[in-house]
Amino acid sequence: MDEAVKTLLAAVLTLAAGAAAAQALQDPMRPPASLMTATAGPAAAPSAAPQLQTILIGRAPGGRHLAVIDGETVRPGDDFRGARVARIADNEVELVRGRERQVLRLVPPAAGGISPVRSTRGQ
Repeated sequence: MDEAVKTLLAAVLTLAAGAAAAQALQDPMRPPASLMTATAGPAAAPSAAPQLQTILIGRAPGGRHLAVIDGETVRPGDDFRGARVARIADNEVELVRGRERQVLRLVPPAAGGISPVRSTRGQ
């Protein structure tokens, strides 16, 4: 019986050592560390400028318009941190707070006023 306990204990310690040495898998969709704030993580603090992350627009005429701002999915007319989502376009979302308008862009304008090229593949 004493030998069986030793074998079992050795097996448990071996498994525990292997689990401790294993690395956690990294989320491939997690934003780069340079975009993460040190204290708040991916969701920025309400006082920080909101970060537009994704825009989804349905292909059909009148298709669904969705955007993800700081991890929150919004549609036109929704409220986001005290602002109303006024418009969702191909590359930007417009938020309105009273008389104040704020435009969030996926791709900031390039230096020299050059805009990004849109793909015409498949047209």
